[in-house]
Amino acid sequence: MTDFVTQVESARVYDVAIESPLELARNLSARLENRVLLKREDLQPVFSFKLRGAYNKLAGLSMADAAKGVICSSAGNHAQGVALAAQRRGVRALIVMPVTTPSIKVNAVRALGGEVKLHGDNYDEAFAHASVLMREQDLIFIHPFDDLEVIAGQGTIGAEILRQVDDEPDAVFVPVGGGGLIAGIAAYIKALRPGVRVIGVEPDDSAAMRDSVAAGRIVTLDHVGIFADGVAVKRVGEQTLRLCQQFVDEFITVDTDQICAAIRDIYEDTRSIVEPAGALAVAGLRKYLAENGVKQRTFVTVSSGANVNFDRLRHIAERAAIGDQSEMLLAAEIAEEPGSFRRFCEVIGRRSITEFNYRYSDTRNAHIFVGVQLSRGRGERKELLDTLRAAGYPAVDLSDNEMAKLHVRHMVGGPAAGVANERLFRFEFPERPGALLDFLQAIGTDWNISLFHYRNHGSDFGRILAGIDVPNDDTEELEAHLTELGYAHWEESDNPAYAMFLS
Repeated sequence: MTDFVTQVESARVYDVAIESPLELARNLSARLENRVLLKREDLQPVFSFKLRGAYNKLAGLSMADAAKGVICSSAGNHAQGVALAAQRRGVRALIVMPVTTPSIKVNAVRALGGEVKLHGDNYDEAFAHASVLMREQDLIFIHPFDDLEVIAGQGTIGAEILRQVDDEPDAVFVPVGGGGLIAGIAAYIKALRPGVRVIGVEPDDSAAMRDSVAAGRIVTLDHVGIFADGVAVKRVGEQTLRLCQQFVDEFITVDTDQICAAIRDIYEDTRSIVEPAGALAVAGLRKYLAENGVKQRTFVTVSSGANVNFDRLRHIAERAAIGDQSEMLLAAEIAEEPGSFRRFCEVIGRRSITEFNYRYSDTRNAHIFVGVQLSRGRGERKELLDTLRAAGYPAVDLSDNEMAKLHVRHMVGGPAAGVANERLFRFEFPERPGALLDFLQAIGTDWNISLFHYRNHGSDFGRILAGIDVPNDDTEELEAHLTELGYAHWEESDNPAYAMFLS
């Protein structure tokens, strides 16, 4: 252990890396009733901790080995670290990346002078191909995690944490993929502060280290999820497993919704958006506190990276509310008759409706898909479900239903048989709690609503698409009523998208 501490303290990382700040997350700390510190590795020059280990390894190569050029396999962040390190030493860097790697990471590697080869659907397939190219081209392989010099480079984060924290933290939460980051941090911290717990956090669909430690041997996963692509590995390293067995106290797994909620937590405190793997530590901390009821303690979380594609933010924002237990998705059955929407909303009360999907099906009952904003988490979900059922509405909680969250919520629709005089309108109104109920009460019950879609996008205005079954004789009366309501509205009955998919 003395040797490893010396390796960490003499690691050559600061030619390219900064000593990242350890920041108090004020909002999160107040909400969780614990002191939460964020180790901001997302602020590194390549927006990830990976350049530490990559540069330490490459800086230690002899002139002869460096002249051959280097190769690595990576889902993105290690690739940027190797490319930057190779650029600084003036050597060739060939990077093999999975084809699923976010384009922001691929482009960043190329911008640093790295030669990119896309191969395979995950890290392990890229690694196998890189091994072949290494032998064919006589290149020096820079392993992303299973190398003691790489691990020592990552261990400098542990050294910084102990220097920066003003009192001993109760635990340090660390994202885990192949294990290089947590192995370095855990080995260093345990050598100097054995009382500090080190807790690894993995996605529940990529928990290779947890399973390997439990089995006492390397376990190769059959499949890994790629949402948190930075930690999507099927097989951990021999060195990292050995160190994790010795020095990591516990492993926690989290799901996609919990990761998205953690991304939002970090944003609200820092105004920075970390990648899914970069939010694992905060997600794990939140789960740990919820399960253990710990208060007034000090915890460090490592925000490991911020290389996220902009187009993923829509998905992250949508899932964050569910992961935070602040939104509930439910399906319910209501009577197919004028006024049934309004009565259903009256049972829900003044809670904000985040989503409302409905399409006329037959003359008896209607199935609706509803999102409801919550303020008291999982307990309120059960309370609302019981209230709806007591009022006579068969309702099902879909908040944990992956198919419903990914697909069904976007598929409620289609042509409606038996609706002869449907007209389609788009409405806008100021967004506030109870705004949807106010809208339905204003519309009244004189005409049957045959289609309804509402989604609270977090903006100042709510937007509704509604189909209204209007007999020809009532056309003027409807138009007069809509004008009297004062809601901004536009008729979309001639919209080609409506003609193709809904009418």
